[in-house]
Amino acid sequence: MIQETMKVAQNRQKSYADNRRKSLEFAVGDWIYFKVSPMKGVVHFGKKEKLSPRYVGRYEIIERVGPVAYRLDLPMEMPGIHNVFHVSTMKMCFGERRLVVLEPDEIQLQPNLSYTEWPVQIVDRKEQELRN
Repeated sequence: MIQETMKVAQNRQKSYADNRRKSLEFAVGDWIYFKVSPMKGVVHFGKKEKLSPRYVGRYEIIERVGPVAYRLDLPMEMPGIHNVFHVSTMKMCFGERRLVVLEPDEIQLQPNLSYTEWPVQIVDRKEQELRN
């Protein structure tokens, strides 16, 4: 009785998980973006949280390593980043449209994979008048 109830609950949870799951497959030669920070709160390339870029680059797949892993053709400016990624961290690139402004040649990475940010321009300015 208990085992049957557990089996029914497991099947129900599996059906819920399968509804949201999508099978991703890429071909060698496809262009993709890869996710910068797969875990929330982890900072790799810049600001934490909502202003940080979600995906980086536009890189070509050069090899399929396993059923869910692909090797990317990363530039030499990114020496500390492993070039094999899971499909859950990739997004297909369609056309010439770019999702992010962040390019590896614009970033001067230090050996500890950190960098210094400099503002590009001041976009807006607001002066506030206080009541007192």
